[in-house]
Amino acid sequence: MKPTRLAALAAAVLGVLGIASPASAGSVVPAGFEPSSTSWSSAEHGLVLGFTDCGTPGWCPSLIETADGGSSWRRLPAPPISLPDNHDQVRLTAFGDEVRYVTDGTRIVVTSDGGRHWLPVRQAGDAGQRRYVSKIAESGGRVFAVITTYGDDTVKTAVYSGITGAPVLVPMPGFAVTGGLTSGDVSTRGGLQIALDADYRTEKYWTSGDGVAFTPARRPCPQGTVAVLGGVKDGQVLVLCNSGGGQPQPGSSERAIWRAPKLGGPFTGTEPAPTTGITQGFAAATADDATVAAVGGGVGFLHHTTDGGRTWSTLELSERGFELTDLDFPGAGTGVVVDGAPDAGGSAVYRTTDGGGHWAELAFS
Repeated sequence: MKPTRLAALAAAVLGVLGIASPASAGSVVPAGFEPSSTSWSSAEHGLVLGFTDCGTPGWCPSLIETADGGSSWRRLPAPPISLPDNHDQVRLTAFGDEVRYVTDGTRIVVTSDGGRHWLPVRQAGDAGQRRYVSKIAESGGRVFAVITTYGDDTVKTAVYSGITGAPVLVPMPGFAVTGGLTSGDVSTRGGLQIALDADYRTEKYWTSGDGVAFTPARRPCPQGTVAVLGGVKDGQVLVLCNSGGGQPQPGSSERAIWRAPKLGGPFTGTEPAPTTGITQGFAAATADDATVAAVGGGVGFLHHTTDGGRTWSTLELSERGFELTDLDFPGAGTGVVVDGAPDAGGSAVYRTTDGGGHWAELAFS
């Protein structure tokens, strides 16, 4: 049922003020809910941001929460952000009980009070260039965002930082690369790491114990590959070293797990992982139990290893095949991943409780 004219007017006023309408404890997941992003603080507690096709003005956001691993859900105040026309993911990242960041790839909004008020996040030094926000992470009371800006001739990927929950981010001096093709990643699982790459030739890598002082370290991946950071598990630093898409053939990527015995230590590689699909994400439940999300030919793939990358199995997840995002293992062998996009053939959240061996679609009711 479409909202009444009065309800739509009230929602518009609240959106202008940056205040989310309150959700009652008895609210349920709206019919037609399509998940866009998920963020979990533990095996049982998680948030899912999604959208419902509500006619005019279009796709309406909803934010839901579970405290029992997805057996039941309740509504929370949703962010004032809509689906972009370019099908970029609207990504949610939650820190603690109150702080939540949401980005559509261009804009960032933040709440520090559980969604009652949302504020736009300003990036200091922003000259109005086209940009893409690819990652937001938090460590030690500071937030870190990887942002790529597109100039006339070059592309720049830089890391911005600020106090967690504050509505401004500033560029970190020296934490940037430029080139024709640039990328970056931040991981705070078990220790803070930052990796930046330009044109598969120039890679910079740092580690930190407090989010303030950073130590440059030897690049984790061989030249010609890019590091996708998997965090620290059981004392092992895990990285997926990934080639450019289309190698060795269209719709594929060469990749392998590399590991170090400690932050800043030397990395060594394992046997190559399956090449099927373009890499979308990498996460580990333990030092030996890891999963790669990939998409190719309209199919989503989860490549899984239980022996640290020596052998692999592959699960064809679905034929949504648009993207696999937010792959993460928040604890106790429990992992999640978002399959698809709300406005590109539909979407779902899958969950595993055995480290990535078996996955089941979550029901939102």
